[in-house]
Amino acid sequence: AVTRGPGLIGALLVGLSAAKAIAWARRLPLAGVDHLHGHVASLYLGPDPVEPPFLCLLASGGHTLLLDVREHGSFGRLGTTLDDAAGEAFDKGARLLGLGYPGGAAIDRLAREGDADAYSFPVARVPGLDFSFSGLKTSLLYAVRELGPEELERRRADLAASYQRAIVRALAERARAAARAAGLKTIAVVGGVAANSELRASLPDARFAPLSLCTDNAAMIASAARFVEALPYPLYLDLDAYASLS
Repeated sequence: AVTRGPGLIGALLVGLSAAKAIAWARRLPLAGVDHLHGHVASLYLGPDPVEPPFLCLLASGGHTLLLDVREHGSFGRLGTTLDDAAGEAFDKGARLLGLGYPGGAAIDRLAREGDADAYSFPVARVPGLDFSFSGLKTSLLYAVRELGPEELERRRADLAASYQRAIVRALAERARAAARAAGLKTIAVVGGVAANSELRASLPDARFAPLSLCTDNAAMIASAARFVEALPYPLYLDLDAYASLS
């Protein structure tokens, strides 16, 4: 099994070429897996697998989606981000605060030392179940610019905590609204942002992917491949990668 997309096309082409070569040399079938289906399929692994139907919040560096999952191997899209993904917003915020990479983990650690009520960062309210995080990043930029170097150092944890709170509130509120709209009782969360401690605390009744399976990993692609029809040898030699969502 191999990831076809979406993602960085160069990396995808390298992985797909390697998988084709391995499968062809051994006369094995090959399953091309969608990266997003892989994240959802991380929920189907042990020790406590989640079974459809459920509302899935997929939040990562490249994607923020609300998915209606009724069966293994497929889903309907209820909402997405209109600009930055949640993980991207964390990474950009971390850079503005002078923190390391990955930004989400750095902000999560620092936020534990800060006051999440110190700053009121707005998150754009867009129609339907979509997200928008670009304005939030701009608000943090202005807040940082207003502080001198010494004051920024003193208030860095408060800024991180308040910024994180705004992102998490948007994710949690939209996930609950989507679940209500779709008539789904279970909310599940996957993707790199699913490792965020405040998001986990804000959705205490939700099912989260195991921490080891939140970021991109091979196990989730193998899990998703169970629900994909593999191409027999040698029909997969024409299989191509794709960079973006269709």
